[in-house]
Amino acid sequence: MPTLSSPSSRQTGVIRGAIFLCALLPFVRLVMFALIDTLNDRLGANPLEFIERNTGDWTLYFLCLTLCVTPLRRWLKWPWLLKLRRMLGLFTFFYASLHLLTFIWFDHFFDLPAMSKDILKRPFIAIGLSAFLLLLPLALTSSQAMVRRLGGQRWQRLHRLIYVIGPLAILHFWWMKAGKHDFSQPLLFGLIMALLLLLRLFWWRQKQRT
Repeated sequence: MPTLSSPSSRQTGVIRGAIFLCALLPFVRLVMFALIDTLNDRLGANPLEFIERNTGDWTLYFLCLTLCVTPLRRWLKWPWLLKLRRMLGLFTFFYASLHLLTFIWFDHFFDLPAMSKDILKRPFIAIGLSAFLLLLPLALTSSQAMVRRLGGQRWQRLHRLIYVIGPLAILHFWWMKAGKHDFSQPLLFGLIMALLLLLRLFWWRQKQRT
Protein backbone atom coordinates (compact mmCIF):
# COMPACT_ATOMS: atom_id res chain seq x y z
CA MET A 1 0.00 0.00 0.00
CA PRO A 2 1.48 3.43 -0.94
CA THR A 3 2.56 5.59 1.97
CA LEU A 4 4.05 9.06 2.27
CA SER A 5 7.51 7.49 2.45
CA SER A 6 6.90 5.61 -0.81
CA PRO A 7 3.94 7.16 -2.65
CA SER A 8 2.60 5.73 -5.88
CA SER A 9 3.38 7.39 -9.20
CA ARG A 10 -0.09 8.90 -9.21
CA GLN A 11 0.35 10.36 -5.72
CA THR A 12 3.76 11.76 -6.66
CA GLY A 13 2.21 13.36 -9.74
CA VAL A 14 -0.50 14.96 -7.61
CA ILE A 15 2.10 16.32 -5.19
CA ARG A 16 4.20 17.69 -8.05
CA GLY A 17 1.15 19.29 -9.62
CA ALA A 18 0.09 20.91 -6.36
CA ILE A 19 3.59 22.30 -5.74
CA PHE A 20 3.76 23.55 -9.34
CA LEU A 21 0.51 25.49 -8.94
CA CYS A 22 1.58 26.89 -5.55
CA ALA A 23 4.92 27.96 -7.03
CA LEU A 24 3.11 29.92 -9.74
CA LEU A 25 0.90 31.79 -7.27
CA PRO A 26 3.45 34.58 -6.51
CA PHE A 27 3.75 35.28 -10.25
CA VAL A 28 -0.02 35.26 -10.74
CA ARG A 29 -0.41 37.57 -7.75
CA LEU A 30 2.19 39.95 -9.15
CA VAL A 31 0.49 40.03 -12.57
CA MET A 32 -2.91 40.66 -10.97
CA PHE A 33 -1.47 43.48 -8.85
CA ALA A 34 0.07 45.03 -11.97
CA LEU A 35 -3.20 44.80 -13.91
CA ILE A 36 -5.26 46.45 -11.20
CA ASP A 37 -2.57 48.81 -9.94
CA THR A 38 -4.20 51.83 -11.56
CA LEU A 39 -7.36 51.11 -9.58
CA ASN A 40 -6.17 50.56 -6.03
CA ASP A 41 -2.39 51.11 -5.96
CA ARG A 42 -1.60 47.52 -4.92
CA LEU A 43 2.05 47.85 -5.95
CA GLY A 44 2.62 50.79 -3.63
CA ALA A 45 4.21 54.17 -4.25
CA ASN A 46 7.13 52.61 -6.14
CA PRO A 47 5.85 49.75 -8.35
CA LEU A 48 9.30 49.04 -9.81
CA GLU A 49 10.85 48.55 -6.38
CA PHE A 50 7.93 46.32 -5.36
CA ILE A 51 8.39 44.06 -8.40
CA GLU A 52 12.18 43.88 -7.98
CA ARG A 53 11.87 43.08 -4.28
CA ASN A 54 9.10 40.53 -4.80
CA THR A 55 10.83 38.59 -7.58
CA GLY A 56 14.15 38.72 -5.72
CA ASP A 57 12.58 37.41 -2.51
CA TRP A 58 10.92 34.51 -4.32
CA THR A 59 14.17 33.64 -6.05
CA LEU A 60 15.77 33.23 -2.64
CA TYR A 61 12.79 31.28 -1.28
CA PHE A 62 12.98 28.75 -4.09
CA LEU A 63 16.78 28.58 -3.95
CA CYS A 64 16.56 27.64 -0.27
CA LEU A 65 13.74 25.16 -0.94
CA THR A 66 15.84 23.52 -3.66
CA LEU A 67 18.75 23.11 -1.25
CA CYS A 68 16.39 21.76 1.43
CA VAL A 69 15.41 18.74 -0.67
CA THR A 70 18.53 16.67 0.08
CA PRO A 71 18.48 17.19 3.89
CA LEU A 72 14.77 16.37 4.02
CA ARG A 73 15.29 13.29 1.87
CA ARG A 74 18.04 12.04 4.19
CA TRP A 75 16.22 12.77 7.45
CA LEU A 76 12.77 11.60 6.41
CA LYS A 77 14.08 8.77 4.20
CA TRP A 78 11.80 9.87 1.38
CA PRO A 79 13.80 9.28 -1.83
CA TRP A 80 10.91 10.50 -3.99
CA LEU A 81 11.62 14.08 -2.82
CA LEU A 82 14.45 14.17 -5.36
CA LYS A 83 11.77 14.27 -8.07
CA LEU A 84 10.80 17.72 -6.80
CA ARG A 85 14.30 19.21 -6.82
CA ARG A 86 14.49 19.88 -10.56
CA MET A 87 11.13 21.67 -10.59
CA LEU A 88 12.07 23.81 -7.59
CA GLY A 89 15.40 24.65 -9.21
CA LEU A 90 13.65 25.72 -12.42
CA PHE A 91 11.31 27.94 -10.44
CA THR A 92 14.40 29.50 -8.85
CA PHE A 93 15.61 30.30 -12.37
CA PHE A 94 12.15 31.53 -13.41
CA TYR A 95 11.92 34.10 -10.61
CA ALA A 96 15.59 35.05 -11.03
CA SER A 97 14.84 35.72 -14.72
CA LEU A 98 11.87 37.91 -13.80
CA HIS A 99 14.09 39.75 -11.31
CA LEU A 100 16.72 40.41 -13.99
CA LEU A 101 14.10 41.29 -16.59
CA THR A 102 12.70 43.93 -14.25
CA PHE A 103 16.14 45.54 -14.07
CA ILE A 104 16.81 45.33 -17.82
CA TRP A 105 13.37 46.25 -19.12
CA PHE A 106 11.33 48.23 -16.60
CA ASP A 107 14.26 49.90 -14.85
CA HIS A 108 16.49 50.72 -17.86
CA PHE A 109 14.40 49.94 -20.98
CA PHE A 110 17.29 47.91 -22.50
CA ASP A 111 19.64 50.91 -22.33
CA LEU A 112 23.03 49.15 -22.14
CA PRO A 113 25.12 52.26 -21.32
CA ALA A 114 22.75 53.15 -18.48
CA MET A 115 22.86 49.57 -17.17
CA SER A 116 26.66 49.53 -17.31
CA LYS A 117 26.83 52.81 -15.42
CA ASP A 118 24.40 51.48 -12.79
CA ILE A 119 26.42 48.28 -12.35
CA LEU A 120 29.60 50.29 -11.77
CA LYS A 121 27.79 52.56 -9.35
CA ARG A 122 26.12 49.73 -7.44
CA PRO A 123 28.40 46.65 -7.33
CA PHE A 124 25.72 44.48 -5.70
CA ILE A 125 24.07 44.38 -9.14
CA ALA A 126 27.23 42.80 -10.59
CA ILE A 127 27.11 40.18 -7.82
CA GLY A 128 23.50 39.36 -8.63
CA LEU A 129 24.26 39.20 -12.36
CA SER A 130 27.14 36.80 -11.67
CA ALA A 131 24.80 34.54 -9.68
CA PHE A 132 22.30 34.55 -12.55
CA LEU A 133 24.95 33.72 -15.17
CA LEU A 134 26.06 30.75 -13.05
CA LEU A 135 22.45 29.67 -12.65
CA LEU A 136 21.82 29.74 -16.41
CA PRO A 137 23.81 26.58 -17.33
CA LEU A 138 22.12 24.69 -14.49
CA ALA A 139 18.70 25.52 -15.91
CA LEU A 140 19.79 24.64 -19.46
CA THR A 141 21.12 21.23 -18.36
CA SER A 142 18.28 20.28 -16.01
CA SER A 143 16.63 17.72 -18.31
CA GLN A 144 17.28 13.97 -18.25
CA ALA A 145 18.51 14.22 -21.84
CA MET A 146 21.26 16.62 -20.74
CA VAL A 147 22.18 14.36 -17.83
CA ARG A 148 22.72 11.52 -20.32
CA ARG A 149 24.59 13.76 -22.75
CA LEU A 150 26.97 15.16 -20.14
CA GLY A 151 27.32 11.97 -18.13
CA GLY A 152 26.41 11.63 -14.48
CA GLN A 153 29.73 12.77 -12.99
CA ARG A 154 30.20 15.81 -15.21
CA TRP A 155 26.56 16.79 -14.67
CA GLN A 156 26.99 16.56 -10.89
CA ARG A 157 30.18 18.63 -10.98
CA LEU A 158 28.45 21.31 -13.04
CA HIS A 159 25.45 21.45 -10.71
CA ARG A 160 27.70 21.95 -7.69
CA LEU A 161 27.77 25.56 -8.89
CA ILE A 162 24.66 25.90 -6.75
CA TYR A 163 27.00 26.04 -3.75
CA VAL A 164 28.57 29.16 -5.24
CA ILE A 165 25.29 30.67 -6.45
CA GLY A 166 23.72 30.49 -2.97
CA PRO A 167 26.35 32.64 -1.18
CA LEU A 168 26.47 35.07 -4.14
CA ALA A 169 22.69 35.52 -3.97
CA ILE A 170 22.87 36.19 -0.23
CA LEU A 171 25.73 38.67 -0.73
CA HIS A 172 23.72 40.43 -3.44
CA PHE A 173 20.73 40.72 -1.10
CA TRP A 174 22.85 41.78 1.90
CA TRP A 175 24.71 44.46 -0.04
CA MET A 176 21.47 45.80 -1.50
CA LYS A 177 19.90 46.10 1.94
CA ALA A 178 23.04 47.66 3.42
CA GLY A 179 22.16 51.01 1.89
CA LYS A 180 18.85 50.94 3.76
CA HIS A 181 20.41 49.60 6.99
CA ASP A 182 17.91 46.74 6.95
CA PHE A 183 19.69 43.47 7.73
CA SER A 184 16.88 41.38 9.22
CA GLN A 185 15.94 39.49 6.05
CA PRO A 186 19.50 39.08 4.69
CA LEU A 187 20.59 37.75 8.08
CA LEU A 188 17.77 35.19 8.13
CA PHE A 189 18.46 34.04 4.57
CA GLY A 190 22.19 33.97 5.31
CA LEU A 191 21.72 31.73 8.36
CA ILE A 192 19.50 29.33 6.41
CA MET A 193 21.98 29.20 3.53
CA ALA A 194 24.93 28.69 5.89
CA LEU A 195 23.13 25.82 7.65
CA LEU A 196 22.26 24.10 4.36
CA LEU A 197 25.84 24.38 3.08
CA LEU A 198 27.41 23.34 6.39
CA LEU A 199 25.24 20.23 6.44
CA ARG A 200 26.63 19.26 3.04
CA LEU A 201 30.17 19.93 4.20
CA PHE A 202 29.57 17.74 7.26
CA TRP A 203 28.22 14.87 5.13
CA TRP A 204 31.13 15.22 2.72
CA ARG A 205 33.66 14.99 5.56
CA GLN A 206 31.86 11.93 6.93
CA LYS A 207 32.02 10.32 3.51
CA GLN A 208 35.76 11.06 3.24
CA ARG A 209 36.42 9.43 6.63
CA THR A 210 34.58 6.27 5.74
